[in-house]
Order: sequence, then structure tokens, then C-alpha cells
Amino acid sequence: MKFLVDAQLPRRCAHWLTSQGHDAVHTLDLAQANRTGDHEIAAFSDIHQRIVITKDSDFLDLHYLKGSPERVLYLSFGNITNARLLELFAQNLSEIETAFTQSNIVEFSSELVTAWESPHPQH
Repeated sequence: MKFLVDAQLPRRCAHWLTSQGHDAVHTLDLAQANRTGDHEIAAFSDIHQRIVITKDSDFLDLHYLKGSPERVLYLSFGNITNARLLELFAQNLSEIETAFTQSNIVEFSSELVTAWESPHPQH
């Protein structure tokens, strides 16, 4: 899978996903780095077929209103340490992968991974 990790998450998340065999970049890797706006992040992720990983619900709004970004992994847990974040990813990565075969929008909380119904069909 291909991911784009949003600015409020650590770059280590992208590095960890890459170490697990995925193609992951962080907003710091983009031309405007963490100053890249939400619409530009959405467009970049769609062009490059990346799933936006974010804690920012604005990306859910953009998806439901405009269909872009096409795919979002919404992290719905509060502030946690980077170590705990990576631990949760390690425990749930296969479930996240499976959820994206069912939906374009997946919520990831500390308790569960949920595929949401999306008004925009998967490609």
C-alpha cells in the first residue's frame, strides 16, 4: 500500500510503514513540507494513489464533500506517545490493510479498526 503521513504525525510513522514493505512518505517530504495545505495534500495523494494517514477530521470532510482525498486512514485516538502509535500500528496493520479492501475510509482507534461507508466508490 502507498501512504502519505500528515504533518501532526511523526516522520517515524512513514519510516516504520516503509520498513513493513509499504511505500510511505511524510508531508515533510513534499515540496512545501508541513506548510502543504489540505487541498494540496489531497490532490497529491490522489495523483500518487496514496492513503492519507491523519488525525485531522478536515480530510474526512473533504472526502465526503469532494471525494478527495480518495482514501483516508483517520486516527481517532487522542495524544499518545510516538512509541505507542507505532505499537498500535504493529498490532493492527493487517486489519488496516484488510479494511481498505472494503472501504476508502478507515477509522483507527486504540480499540478497533473500522471500515466506514463512503459515498465515493473504490477504484
